[in-house]
Amino acid sequence: MQIKTSTPLHNPPADYCPPGSEHWFQIPAGLDAGKTLFYSDHQCGNDEPETTVVFVHGNPESSYTYRHIRDALLNSGKSLRLVAMDHIGFGLSDQADFEMVDMHHAANLKQLITHLDLQDVTLVVHDWGGPIGIGSFIDEPERVKALLVMNTTVFPMPSDGLTYQNFPYWWLPWCQTPRLIPNALWGGVASAVVTNAVPQSGLRFVAMTASYLGKHAFKRIPADSPDYVWSQMLRTKANAKSSKRNVLQTPYWGHGYRYDDPRHGSQDNHAYYANIQSKINKVWAGIPVSGFFGGWDACGKRSVIEQWQDALPQIVDNTEFFPDLGHFIEEYKGPEMAQSILEMNHLQ
Repeated sequence: MQIKTSTPLHNPPADYCPPGSEHWFQIPAGLDAGKTLFYSDHQCGNDEPETTVVFVHGNPESSYTYRHIRDALLNSGKSLRLVAMDHIGFGLSDQADFEMVDMHHAANLKQLITHLDLQDVTLVVHDWGGPIGIGSFIDEPERVKALLVMNTTVFPMPSDGLTYQNFPYWWLPWCQTPRLIPNALWGGVASAVVTNAVPQSGLRFVAMTASYLGKHAFKRIPADSPDYVWSQMLRTKANAKSSKRNVLQTPYWGHGYRYDDPRHGSQDNHAYYANIQSKINKVWAGIPVSGFFGGWDACGKRSVIEQWQDALPQIVDNTEFFPDLGHFIEEYKGPEMAQSILEMNHLQ
């Protein structure tokens, strides 16, 4: 693959996207005008696609996190269009040049949606991909025909149980890790948590993370592995700082927050969240919705699931809960999620 961006991820695994599906979109307007965003656009099956599955990733990951769902859909024999993008600062897209959060990535994604005129969309979202993806489509809801959510929320994070101020451990809260880990080692954190963050003791988690920090620092993560993707894409200071900003804001997930960016000044997404929360239960009341949640995570706890079920009651009978899995559930339940996508589109 010929890389056409400033990404530090120069040698992605061979299965990063289906062969020939790679595309490069120059963002025409906004804070990232002129930057190039990578996306994969692939049609499988012999007939007109029954749906366009749009995968929106979170942090610290890229579109590659959906490879298991994607491959199961490719092997299903169904006629589908599969679209997955890398946000600026992640994967194969251009590097970030300011500290970006959900509303910034959504502003870019909206432009890609218009460019591709995406219709009949089955929207698949994880982590920050929830507010990014849902926020991108919420003002044109007719484009979306089904929704799959996994360990994400667009609602104010409840204060009960696990929060990102006491998870994964009260003495090592996720929201404080950007203050503890240097920019140069942040890719090591990503490589540790995306593929390996399952329920485990605190000492084992620290040992595992330390091991990945060392592998990242000395460039010893195998280049054909998923861990290499998460590690290498965040190797630059610019991408690391932008990724860290998402983590720093996790205590305010869904409530809205303000922060000062060194380049663009005060940033405020209260109105962004308010727009999503005021519309979601109205505009998507009639579409199929399913949810997959790993219980070892603030975004997978019962009170978050109940928020989804209150807003979109059709998810109640289509909710899968796995108490022994963590935040990055798509690393473990890809085939099951693919089946859910097919079922929501009556393709099973």
